[in-house]
Amino acid sequence: MEHTGLWVALIIIVFVLGSIFGLRVSPREKALGLMREKARKMGLHPRLVAAPEWTKVPMATEKRASMVAYYSVLIPEARLPLMRARVEDSKLIIIQGDDKFNDFPIALKGIYAIDMQANCVGMYWDEEIDLRATQLDDMKAFLLKLAEF
Repeated sequence: MEHTGLWVALIIIVFVLGSIFGLRVSPREKALGLMREKARKMGLHPRLVAAPEWTKVPMATEKRASMVAYYSVLIPEARLPLMRARVEDSKLIIIQGDDKFNDFPIALKGIYAIDMQANCVGMYWDEEIDLRATQLDDMKAFLLKLAEF
């Protein structure tokens, strides 16, 4: 009975320390946050969206679409045509839009699909491929190149 107070104090300390360590951000989540912040600073607009069916991104479950990263560039003065394309074998395969983009080469890794509409061009991609954000500059340059094409 004389050690009951000590055991209670020890259990409280373990509980508090467990809660503190449980609040730590995982290295993966931290890398994703830093990459998205860097993208925003350079003019890309990152967000997570439900993968559209035409991208052929595998469903998370039978009834629920997967969440996928969508990074886009807004070009205020542009009047871009509607275009949707999947990436297959490092080339664009047009789903909807102008055929001039068909078989357009794409050297970026992890890209599922690209879409273009009005004044925005963006890509659906797997952020896990590039947690160090090494291809963000190339992504922005590619999207701007597509908008000019």
